[in-house]
Amino acid sequence: MTIKIPIKPPRTFIPENFNVESWELTEPWFKDLLDRNINSKEDLVRWFKDSSELESVLSEDLAWRYIRMTCDTANEEAVKQYQFFITEIQPKAAPYTDKLNRKALESPFIDVLDQSGYKIMMRSIRTEVKIFREENIPLQTEIQTEAQKYGLLSGAMTVEVDGKELTLQQAGVLLQSTDRALREEVYHKIATRRLADKKTLDELYTKLIGLRDEVARNADFSNFRDYMFDAMGRFDYTPQDCFDFHESIASEVVPLLNDMAKKRQNRLSIKELKPWDKAVDPTGKEALKPFNTGNELLERSVSAFSKLRPYLGERLSIMNKMGHLDLESRKAKAPGGYNYPLAETGVPFIFMNATSTLRDMVTLMHEGGHAVHSFLTKDLELSAFKNTPSEVAELASMAMELLSMDHWDVFFDSEEELKRAKREHLEQLIETLPWVATIDKFQHWVYENPNHKLQERKESWNRVFDEFSDHITNWDGLQEIKDNSWQKQLHLFEVPFYYIEYGMAQLGAIAVWKNYRENPKKGLGQYLEALRLGYTRPIPEIYETAGIRFDFSRAYISKLMEFVKSELERLY
Repeated sequence: MTIKIPIKPPRTFIPENFNVESWELTEPWFKDLLDRNINSKEDLVRWFKDSSELESVLSEDLAWRYIRMTCDTANEEAVKQYQFFITEIQPKAAPYTDKLNRKALESPFIDVLDQSGYKIMMRSIRTEVKIFREENIPLQTEIQTEAQKYGLLSGAMTVEVDGKELTLQQAGVLLQSTDRALREEVYHKIATRRLADKKTLDELYTKLIGLRDEVARNADFSNFRDYMFDAMGRFDYTPQDCFDFHESIASEVVPLLNDMAKKRQNRLSIKELKPWDKAVDPTGKEALKPFNTGNELLERSVSAFSKLRPYLGERLSIMNKMGHLDLESRKAKAPGGYNYPLAETGVPFIFMNATSTLRDMVTLMHEGGHAVHSFLTKDLELSAFKNTPSEVAELASMAMELLSMDHWDVFFDSEEELKRAKREHLEQLIETLPWVATIDKFQHWVYENPNHKLQERKESWNRVFDEFSDHITNWDGLQEIKDNSWQKQLHLFEVPFYYIEYGMAQLGAIAVWKNYRENPKKGLGQYLEALRLGYTRPIPEIYETAGIRFDFSRAYISKLMEFVKSELERLY
């Protein structure tokens, strides 16, 4: 297959040889935009395009600094380069961004831009102007610097098993072992290593809560949650919708968790189901191993994507040829996984910590969905049109997990293994929704009560955890681990309130998959058409284009869960 590498569009405003080396070299481009006369609709459109180009240049520069730092957290120079941007460039650019936003709003030609993408963009700009405060710039810089410490702490965590030093991700694979004693040993080693930084992470989170609360109050919000709803552009739903989501999940999904846990306990023939029993195959089979190396993972993923539609496989191949993939877990690599859009190049970067598990395979399906989204939106007119809200971005990724399932045979040698992989994924899907509700509801409490004591935080966490957990798993003797299990969720530290989107998008993904099951060509086509919109329509309209609903009601969630249950039953 001949792979055609996309050519980065030529710059028309910023010189091709410009690099973000200092604020002194960067500031003149902001001044040009600020001082420019806008005398017509055409002038305004040109001004927006030039603003977008500057934004893209800065965005991609920051992206590469973040990518290099997370690929090697022990690289002091990479860490230094990232810190330079967030301490020297971002704080000085922020006041200019606010002035440019105000200049746009004051233009007499703004109302004649009737294209829907501009209307969506202006909605966001009005909100940015509303919440901007000069005094928050140093606070936001401090928040980013402090939040960065979480990745550094997590990236340094390792344990020793059988004389080998393993990252926590690598050790986590052993929780799928059929040797229960080994699972328990590894579980305790991972938990003990996390607890070694318990006090440091508690202090870090407390500091971040205080800083974020100060930012919110400076912007005249009563709490950081309400501030973030504006900052994240949540125009299409409210905190009450989140509460409705929590209630629907507790009512319609948690009972499924209990059923799954009870069946697991029975199949394992154990008296008590413990946390280290949750990942092993309940029929006593060794863990599925869909690949051995990062190259195998990539090759098989390209094949699965290509079977769904050749265009999709080609996107991963392009990224590979350009060196835009870092897939395997190793020491000093930051935890987690992401697809980072590169605003100028248009070809994103995928980062993850693969070992050899089914979960790792699904992670590349997930991040590959994000990547496809980046490709489909790269030619939209402005960077703002490409910056899709998380509720849409995660729809792209989570739907791809399910849409690709029909072609997972490339990873497995037998029909039995393939069915087992699909079962495990659908069960993981059911488990994800309550965990999303757990993290989101906990955050609402944290920021509604920013001055809470550590004991109150612990009590709140356990209250929420119990509401969305199965009642079969036995936590006796593990209370300290349970008390601090929230600390493994990086979103709490690095991207607050960015989590419920996973739940909303998971529901949307199930609906997309249901449509695909009923009519593959139409279902896939609607999904891709919705992604092509970027952020040029409100979220409900984008979901509607995909042939689904943006709905958190118990009735709708119940209907989707019935579909998942029926698909699961077909796999047994």
